[in-house]
Amino acid sequence: MRADARRNRERIVGAALGLFAEHGSGVSMEEIAQAAGLGVGTLYRHFPDRRALVEDLAVSTLTALRDRLRSTRDRPPWDALADLVGYCAGQPLALVTSLTGAAPASESRTRLVGEVDVLLHDLVEQAQKQRVLRGDLSPEQIAGLLNVAICRPGARADDPLTTVLLDGLRTHRPGA
Repeated sequence: MRADARRNRERIVGAALGLFAEHGSGVSMEEIAQAAGLGVGTLYRHFPDRRALVEDLAVSTLTALRDRLRSTRDRPPWDALADLVGYCAGQPLALVTSLTGAAPASESRTRLVGEVDVLLHDLVEQAQKQRVLRGDLSPEQIAGLLNVAICRPGARADDPLTTVLLDGLRTHRPGA
């Protein structure tokens, strides 16, 4: 992809994320093009329809999440999990989840969700084996609880809900 085309695509995606976050999913393609400082034709050359744009947002967000999970493999499991929660709180996961809600998932999005699930499951199991994460919950239950903390509007790594949730999941050793 040419450098100018890549920049235009990045401008479109950035504008779409900002507008969706501020105004919800009802933002028009014309509003996105205007916010990106581009013509509607340029937007439609990159994304033939709204569904393609939303799918691109979802796939790029999930790709970054998968890559982040992969990069934590050599870290202590609790540190990797806490880092992951902090990272995710800064991503548009709630927005992407709400935008893609009823839309059929593409093959690449389905594959990425599966990869993220496996990587998260492995991380949780490692943390449980090292006894730094509660062992009385399944990895699926822990993933569900983490989703509550990070897949919501306004999620932050240091907000009370996230802090309480992580404190409740962590195994506290006597005298620690």
